[in-house]
Amino acid sequence: MKILDGKKISNQIKEEIAAEVAKMKENGEKVPHLAAIIVGNDGASLTYVGSKVRSCKRVGFESTLVQLPNTTSEIELLKKIEELNQNDDIDGFIVQLPLPDQIDTQKVIMAVDPDKDVDGFHPTNFGKMALDMSTFIPATPFGILELIERYGVETQGKHTVVIGRSHIVGRPMSILMGRKGFPGNSTVTLTHSRTKNITQITSQADIIISALGVPNFLKAEMVKDDVVIIDVGITRVPDDSKEKGYYITGDVDFENVSKKASYITPVPGGVGPMTIAMLLKNTLLARERHRGRK
Repeated sequence: MKILDGKKISNQIKEEIAAEVAKMKENGEKVPHLAAIIVGNDGASLTYVGSKVRSCKRVGFESTLVQLPNTTSEIELLKKIEELNQNDDIDGFIVQLPLPDQIDTQKVIMAVDPDKDVDGFHPTNFGKMALDMSTFIPATPFGILELIERYGVETQGKHTVVIGRSHIVGRPMSILMGRKGFPGNSTVTLTHSRTKNITQITSQADIIISALGVPNFLKAEMVKDDVVIIDVGITRVPDDSKEKGYYITGDVDFENVSKKASYITPVPGGVGPMTIAMLLKNTLLARERHRGRK
C-alpha cells in the first residue's frame, strides 16, 4: 500500500509555482494577484482563507483579503464582486463558501467573471471542462487529477466509482475521470445518497473517489483488494479525550481499508493541501492568459 501524500506533492507544486513567479519578477513582469472575499466569521472558512493568504505569500503572489460582516446584503456582495471583476490588477478571485442565508450562492457564482473564476465554479468554466476545452478546473478535482498523475496511478479502462454528486467535487470528478487522456479513460459510476446496493457497486471498483462528508462511511468489506482510494471527506468528530475537543476524519475507515488498498489518501494531509496548491496554479494560469491578451 502506498500513501498518496498530498502534503508532499502540494509542496512540490508550490515550489514549481514559486520558481515561475521568480522568473516573472526577473523579467520585470507583474506577478499573479489572488483575492478572496469572505462573508461572516465562520471558523473553518477563516482558517481556510488564512491558509490561502499564507500560501500566496510563500509562492510570491500578491493577495488581497476582503472581509465582510455576516449582515452583508446580496446587493453589497454583488457590488464588491463587480469591483474585483473590473480591477485589472487582480488576476483571479474566490468567494469563500458557504455564504449567509440572505445571499443566493448561485447568483454570486454567476456574477464572477469567468476569466477570474479560479475556483472553476462558473457555468461557463464548468461547461468548458465538460467539453474538454481549456479552462479552470475546480481546485479539488484538479488536485485529485494531479495526485493520480504524479503517482502514476493507472486509470485507463479502470472502473472508477465516485461517491457524492456535489457540483464542487463529485460531479466534476465523474466527468474528468471519463474524459480521453490521462488521468481519465476510465468507466465511471456516479453514486450518491439515493443509490441502492452501494456496496455491490463499490466492491467492483478499481478506483473509489469518496466525497460524501459522512465519517468512516466506506468500510473494508465494501472494497476489493488493490483498490485505489481517494478520500475527499473531512469531518470534525467531537471527542473530549482530544486536546481540541475533536478529531478530523474522512469518509473512509482508513485503518481497515488501507490494508486492502494499493494506494490511499490520508485525512488530513491528502486531498486538502492539493486544493490550495491547485487554486494557486489556476491563478498562475489566469495571469498568463491575461498577459497573453495584452
